Amino acid sequence: QVQLVESGGGLVQAGGSLRLSCAASGRTFSSYSMGWFRQAPGKEREFVARISWTGSTTRYADFVKGRFAISRDNAKNTVYLQMNSLKPEDTAVYYCAAGRGYSGNREYEYDYWGRGTQVTVSS
Repeated sequence: QVQLVESGGGLVQAGGSLRLSCAASGRTFSSYSMGWFRQAPGKEREFVARISWTGSTTRYADFVKGRFAISRDNAKNTVYLQMNSLKPEDTAVYYCAAGRGYSGNREYEYDYWGRGTQVTVSS
């Protein structure tokens, strides 16, 4: 079982940057794929990025390619989402998720979820 806590959200101007962190506790963190999802008001939750349990493979939604980067530090039990060139449309609650073994870009592939952190991008 894994518990996830996101942090690093806040208010930033368009074009700025934020780095989100997701701290994991529990067992077998290093064997989990990790993902980031987001949900804007009135919209459904959508996939942002994922990283394999080794950190060797990453995948991104098209709308964040070239702007966001996911990484993980298994020694610190932490996964990160570096967000650059932020746009107002990036405003959402960002959620960290963990999946046993392989997990891709669909919510049902993940087993554990954090409570989310708010990211607000002003124009």
